Amino acid sequence: MKVLILTHRIPFPQNGGYPIVVGNTIRGLVDAGHDVSLVSLNTEKRYEDSPPPDDELLQRIQYRSYDIDTSVSLMDALLNLFSHDSANINRYYDPAFERLLIREVRNNPYDIIQFEGLFVAPYLEEVRKHTKAKLVYRAHNIEHQVWQRLAHQKSDPLKKLFLKLIAGRVKRYELQHMNSFDAMSVFTEQDRLTMIQYGATGKIEVIPVSINMSKYRPNLHQTEFPSLFFLGSLNWMPNREGIEWFLQSFHQDFVDGNLRCRFYVAGNDIPEQFDEYEALGKIFIQGEVDDALEFVNSKSIMIVPLLSGGGMRVKIVEGMAMQKCIISTTLGAEGIAYTKGQDILIADTREEFLRAINRCVSDEEYCTRIGRNARKLVEQQYDITAINKHLVKFYNDVLSV
Repeated sequence: MKVLILTHRIPFPQNGGYPIVVGNTIRGLVDAGHDVSLVSLNTEKRYEDSPPPDDELLQRIQYRSYDIDTSVSLMDALLNLFSHDSANINRYYDPAFERLLIREVRNNPYDIIQFEGLFVAPYLEEVRKHTKAKLVYRAHNIEHQVWQRLAHQKSDPLKKLFLKLIAGRVKRYELQHMNSFDAMSVFTEQDRLTMIQYGATGKIEVIPVSINMSKYRPNLHQTEFPSLFFLGSLNWMPNREGIEWFLQSFHQDFVDGNLRCRFYVAGNDIPEQFDEYEALGKIFIQGEVDDALEFVNSKSIMIVPLLSGGGMRVKIVEGMAMQKCIISTTLGAEGIAYTKGQDILIADTREEFLRAINRCVSDEEYCTRIGRNARKLVEQQYDITAINKHLVKFYNDVLSV
């Protein structure tokens, strides 16, 4: 099978949910003997003088990227207030990249072209005109729900109004395009039902996140207990909103010693003002780490205080694979086939988080048991080999129609 994957960002290095999902999909397909090409927008102008770091995988596929400036000027933002279009999506459109895609699909007899998320959907119409391939849309989130949930969390009326405006425009675009693809895949059953509720009529397949278990080798002898940690990119608004809520809610508890453990915050794009949350010997704002899995292994209790967003959190699946005891909101754990209190702890309020943290830091065996159960769950349900067999069957079903 010949597959083209389109992404709105370079999925290397694999240090976040989107690149991990895309990278593991590519790896699974290539390992199964399929011919894979990857075409990516390079929104951050990375790797201009050298290729992305995951050379081993890149040597096994056809890969090309295209630099694009997705920044929005203040004037453009103001003008967009009087438009019905979504600037959040339109900023990923580039006529030259569209011409590149047209040449790509004309010159290669692809069987499947997979659009990785809504931000590459602006190229759907022209790609359709120039290929006989089946076009598949993978919804990493139901995008407008992310904005709706962010708006719901805001108390400032102007911010709430602005986020609702964005949500409405993204929703309009999302609903207009969801039936333009030959098929869709989603990560969770809840997302599938939501798509149907919004009027999706085509084939929708639930294909969960997959990870390569051989990469995840927990070593409890190198783990600090008790310790709490958060790991995530703060350029994604739901992550930033969630960790700010957690820090504001518990900062004084760490400082006063009511929470008897250290708390580490790591990830990409952490704003400088987060340094104000640091507390000597108690709270550590580490920023981007060289080796994410080494960082995760060195800490014992993972915090996922997600208040908005959607889809399936890859970081939780990774944390489970690393045998971590995880405390997450219900929303954060959405789509994962967990058993509450057995392989993850669920907390949706300050009081519930406090109770769960205190239980964990006072009982190492309890934490270890939760972590062991979590890894068993991932081994059984989210291993890359089984998930990618499911993906290939889905492709074959789409091709047979």
